[in-house]
Amino acid sequence: MVALLGCGVVLLSACGSMPVTGDIKAVDASQPGDSQVQVYAVAPRENATPDEVVDGFLESMTSDDPGFRTTRKYLTKEASRTWKPSAFTTVLSKAPNHRSDRPVRDSDHSSTELTYTLTGEKVATVDAQSAYQPVAPTGFNRSLHLVRQNGSKEWRIDLVPDGLMLGQSDFKRLYRSVNKYYFATGPAAGQPTLVADPVYVRNRTDPITGMDAVTQAVRSLVEGPTNWLRPVVDSRFPTGTVLRKGVTALAPDDRNVLKVPLNKKADGVGQRSCRMMASQVLYTVRDLTSARVEQVELQRSDGSPLCVLGSDQAEEFAPDGSSGGPDSQYFVDAKGHVQRIPGSNRGSGDPEPVAGPLGDGPVRMSTVGVARDEQLAAAVSQNSASLYVASIASTGELPAPAVTSGAKKPEDRLSAPSWDGRGDLWVADRNPEDPRLLRLAGGTGNPLTVTVPDLGGARIEALRLSADGVRIALLLTEDGHTTLKIGRIERQGDPDTGQDVSVVELRKAAPQLEDVTAMSWSGRSRLVVVGKEQGGVQQVRYVQVDGSAPASGVLPGANQVSSVAAADDEQLPLMADTEDDGIVKLSPGDNWQTVLKEGSSLVYPG
Repeated sequence: MVALLGCGVVLLSACGSMPVTGDIKAVDASQPGDSQVQVYAVAPRENATPDEVVDGFLESMTSDDPGFRTTRKYLTKEASRTWKPSAFTTVLSKAPNHRSDRPVRDSDHSSTELTYTLTGEKVATVDAQSAYQPVAPTGFNRSLHLVRQNGSKEWRIDLVPDGLMLGQSDFKRLYRSVNKYYFATGPAAGQPTLVADPVYVRNRTDPITGMDAVTQAVRSLVEGPTNWLRPVVDSRFPTGTVLRKGVTALAPDDRNVLKVPLNKKADGVGQRSCRMMASQVLYTVRDLTSARVEQVELQRSDGSPLCVLGSDQAEEFAPDGSSGGPDSQYFVDAKGHVQRIPGSNRGSGDPEPVAGPLGDGPVRMSTVGVARDEQLAAAVSQNSASLYVASIASTGELPAPAVTSGAKKPEDRLSAPSWDGRGDLWVADRNPEDPRLLRLAGGTGNPLTVTVPDLGGARIEALRLSADGVRIALLLTEDGHTTLKIGRIERQGDPDTGQDVSVVELRKAAPQLEDVTAMSWSGRSRLVVVGKEQGGVQQVRYVQVDGSAPASGVLPGANQVSSVAAADDEQLPLMADTEDDGIVKLSPGDNWQTVLKEGSSLVYPG
């Protein structure tokens, strides 16, 4: 792929419409490319060989071919009519290889049909909802059947599997990850909270719908959440709501107002619900437009305004639960006491003991977790046997342990605790004889066991809760390896009389890493992880909650990182515990810097 000035134009070597501007250069479509380069397909040449037909068809899938019209020229009329390229996308490690069941010479006119086998290594799928799902690298095998057209020498494909088949480099060039937002269901403290639901949309115009990236994202939002997240979120858009017919481009006007025309299903929505709908749109499109959207106007089917919501008004629905979020950090000092590093807007940044028994009490602690409102903290004793919960905003005596592990070895006892966005406290007891995932409602309730049906024989080593309270990140050890999985938190029953809580449908979030040793949420649908690829060295990198990896995910290396901490606000520094340099931080655009030579278990609230 060749990047030219501005938005370059690339012509596929074997494959339609011709570009009207820019230089043209033939390329191999499977080469890594720039997302700003636009690729055009080329129709099959006259008397193309079967190999050329198959090559051209596969390469034209990687183009920006409107309606895949040129791509369909490689198919028979019937196959072109029935082929559904938007059914799903198969992502392969590289562009698919192919071989025919037998060789055919140009002079051989007796052959009338051929079968080609397509092979490769499948690494992910993207379904009809645009949801990305990684898979353990597995063999991929599909077939194309070619026939000679009646009365001609032209070969065409008459049997073709639905969907697209793309190598990773082409997938990353053609698609981008977008967070659409829905409201967490069930009782929760404070205002309704938005939850990120990542999907992939085309970088430019979608070949099937003709929609630009913003319109694709809004259309996907209005259609509803992905199947994995659907049980724990809700959309304020009434059932049946869609964009007004014919809408293919959405962009903010010169006042940075994005106007979204809807159909009749939304005409009667009340103002409160409409404002919540508008907040879903606002957060979904925030990172998609070149000019920041400052206001969303939803329109009725006749074009009149349904409601208007400004970015400042949308803060009450912020996905992190507040407009700013806590920016202080907490850690355990060399004496086993909990200390706080005040945020940049609240103090000098010098460590200070927290108020209460965790700051100067009689029990030495090893790990700590702080509630998001920074009123309570939970700390695990140095021998990992006991979990204590106490105020860090006022003085008092150290209470009795809220949880105790009976395991014989410290490494088999309690994990570091974590708080969800609803104010509940979570911890894992790693006792081999009685492993438990526990939740303390409000941080002060009795510890209740959370069921994890998909756990199998794996053991929970560490856990971190998302700010929205509906997802949990788990480090699971099985067969000598530790992997990162994301689970959906489902709650049944009345919270006042007791809820049954379970973690279901565990999904791999870092499939490219053979072992993950530390992790933390870093924003609304992203985590920072420390781990190793097979046969590789330790790396610190970002991963998406759906298991995809951002192109710029690998971070500068740090020496022997044992834990990592990130904030809901992605602009706050990333923190890490290291064996040689103590606690270090990484600010955006900077290198790692030592913050404290002594101390451990540094965390942001959460």
